[in-house]
Amino acid sequence: MERDYEPIVQAVGLTKMFRDFWNRPKARAVNGIDFEIRPGEVVGLLGPNGSGKSTTVKMLLGLLYPTGGKVTVFGKSPRAVDTKKEIGYLPEESYLYKFLTAEETLDFFGSLFNISAQDRKMRIDQLLDMVGLSHARYRKVGEFSKGMARRIGLAQAMINDPAFLILDEPTSGLDPLGCREVKDLILALKKRGKTVLVTSHLLSDVEDVCDRVIILYGGQIRAEGALDDLLAVSEKTRILTPHLPKPVMDKVLELLRENLHGDEFKIDHPRRTLEEFFLDVIAKAREESVATSGVDSSGQIAEYLTGSGDNKSAVLESLLNSGSEVLPDAVVEKAPQIDRDERLAEVLNEPVQKKTEKTTAGEEVSDSEKLRQANDKLDALLGGKQGE
Repeated sequence: MERDYEPIVQAVGLTKMFRDFWNRPKARAVNGIDFEIRPGEVVGLLGPNGSGKSTTVKMLLGLLYPTGGKVTVFGKSPRAVDTKKEIGYLPEESYLYKFLTAEETLDFFGSLFNISAQDRKMRIDQLLDMVGLSHARYRKVGEFSKGMARRIGLAQAMINDPAFLILDEPTSGLDPLGCREVKDLILALKKRGKTVLVTSHLLSDVEDVCDRVIILYGGQIRAEGALDDLLAVSEKTRILTPHLPKPVMDKVLELLRENLHGDEFKIDHPRRTLEEFFLDVIAKAREESVATSGVDSSGQIAEYLTGSGDNKSAVLESLLNSGSEVLPDAVVEKAPQIDRDERLAEVLNEPVQKKTEKTTAGEEVSDSEKLRQANDKLDALLGGKQGE
């Protein structure tokens, strides 16, 4: 059957052999593996140390050249510059320039992608808020703890709004709150249609976010598939009910004993995970406004990562909210009554005709025309700023 999608990553017979000084084979890190990563899915790449995970990731990034086989990313060589523009990468260890501040670090990485200064500033503000480092934006990253360095590393991986995100041990060094935020971020990116590859030794984290896993051992794929298919225990059945009164429970037990013919069975109560309990305790503390000197993120995904607006949208939104004289009075008056997405859609796309009103000259001017005029003024404003 013909596929109705183009895979983001496709590897066929992918092999990597490391050799010694005399060019003798030393280690076959990856041994003829075939796999693909489809658009919009979250895939976990698992395996013990030395199984070939990092080598595979480096070949996807174009940092290592395969000894054999073929690998493509977005249908092109991983070494193509156009390919690299669409990839965000968080390495296992965050290598940062320790004399740069958090803000300067993100600005530097943003400039590598030729992102405009205005867009960089907007994204930096949103990312620092998202990873809980707004209060440390002017601190040098060399002073950061491992967890804080991990957070700024995660932010730099997303500065270019990548279509394909590779996260190597993304929750390493993070507290439970940070782990939960990273997992929520991955799920939010998936909803937006992003593709994510996660490598981790924390299998519970992988289980929470991944659609599919690939398990490597000895440089070969030993298991691959959807989590629901791999983890389901078809030989057993679990029934979850509300609390049952004792007479009802007695009848259920009697029925089970009659039909199981002496086979053992177990009845217990559902249990929350320690992570769920921990987060519940912290949430209650926050409701009581308990102060903390540690990381305190907004819990919100950076707006530009949600796809809800571009640079023009952000500027327009601020102008609408502030009642700036740059926009016609009718648009400012209209702002509170119109949904945000609808307002932006009207300005940034072709507006639909709405009710009209007459000007002092007797000419009819539609609301959509006023919004179009606002868009023209906004373009002029942005053009003037960019020209500066």
